[in-house]
Amino acid sequence: MRWSLGVVLCLASTLALAQEGGLQADFRSEGTRVSDACGSFSLKTVPGCGYELFTDHPVHIAAGSMPPQNGFGLGGAFVWSKNTKDWRLSADVDAVGATSGAWRAGAYLKLIHTPRETIHVIVPQLGEKPKKAVPLSHLYTVFNLYAQSVSLDKLNFFGLGNDTTLAGASVFGMSQTVVGASVVKPIFKWRGISKLNLALLGEVNGRLVSIRQEHGDSVPSIGALYTDVTAPGLISQPGFIQLGEGIRIKPVIANLLQLNYSGNFQQFFAVSSSSNSFRRWTVDLNHTFFLYGSTRSIPPNADMNGPDSCAQGADACPPVSHSRNLNGSIGLRLMVSESITSGASRVPFYLQQTLGGSDVNSAMALASYQDYRFRAPNLLLLQESFEHSIWGPFGVKFIADQGRVALTRGDLGFSDLKHTFAGGLTLRAGAFPMVSLMFAWGGPEGHHNILNMNTSLLGGSSRPALD
Repeated sequence: MRWSLGVVLCLASTLALAQEGGLQADFRSEGTRVSDACGSFSLKTVPGCGYELFTDHPVHIAAGSMPPQNGFGLGGAFVWSKNTKDWRLSADVDAVGATSGAWRAGAYLKLIHTPRETIHVIVPQLGEKPKKAVPLSHLYTVFNLYAQSVSLDKLNFFGLGNDTTLAGASVFGMSQTVVGASVVKPIFKWRGISKLNLALLGEVNGRLVSIRQEHGDSVPSIGALYTDVTAPGLISQPGFIQLGEGIRIKPVIANLLQLNYSGNFQQFFAVSSSSNSFRRWTVDLNHTFFLYGSTRSIPPNADMNGPDSCAQGADACPPVSHSRNLNGSIGLRLMVSESITSGASRVPFYLQQTLGGSDVNSAMALASYQDYRFRAPNLLLLQESFEHSIWGPFGVKFIADQGRVALTRGDLGFSDLKHTFAGGLTLRAGAFPMVSLMFAWGGPEGHHNILNMNTSLLGGSSRPALD
């Protein structure tokens, strides 16, 4: 952790020195805004004061759920941005820790290529007033550079496959450092079609993982029940060079339906042990039906903001009042992920995706089961969801899941699916569901309460995946 915090502080100091004049003005402006919002105490000022403290720039409180079983992270974030003739630069630096001993620290740099301001002219209909032209920000190519370290003290492991039992429960600790780069390259037209919102994706990452023995109150450490045969990668964890290529489309149809389709192919090359190298492809098909039209429901393009940012440049974050807008949607999702090995290669257990409760990236699926309940190299998930605002910042959400994992690709299919349901409340800020409190049921192993706070701020981009 010392090394990671040192990198964070060094990057923050470098940026501060490079932009000392501008930063001084930014700090003064932030001080004025915080003073105006928090200068007098009353029940009416609490929401506005909290909003400033958790969203303003260049510094704000960083908060969010750590991966399941590791508590709630609290710390600080530094945000910096600058516009040049052809580039928009922004940097996020943050560090959070939890009372469990878990922590995360990282630095995230975005370079957005803006060689010219592409304008979309809205032609008014006969009798309408002229409409303002708007920039097509989704046409910008976005480059990301990042370095992130995380240390987790408790992760569940029940064995591999779809038929594991609670008798196989064990725990382990994990540290992982990810250093890499990614790019999102929008394609305006493809074979004459201009409304697909098509983008090409690419990434290259270096991953260093360390697994350690941990002991729960009533659950043994992973080494007491499993070996390197039953938990591949338990004895040693080589470094990985991970490459990825993908494609994504996000068209909006009739202002009522948004498709978010992505296909990714990843290659994991173990540096010192070829027996741990593997490949993985993932297809994720999301359908969102907007009950009141997409104009009030679609968040800003997350590709443009860092994980600690909710606005671009000097723009302000979405105000609290936006949370009062009526929003509602129905979602349908299908995700399939399969891993490919050759010869004696095996997929390390700590890089295998999971279903049950929430996964290591805090994504919820088969929520009534314990966190990380089912783990294997291959995964199938179906999700149906309903979300709606009810009053002020509060909303409701319901989810139905069907899914399974498989040790071999041939065993993956729509038979023997696990089923669960979940329902609960969401807390919105700037129209974004930031906090969810869910009660899950339907599986044969009981129910599960899940409290989660998004680690990306109000529509910011996600952090590097840990699996």
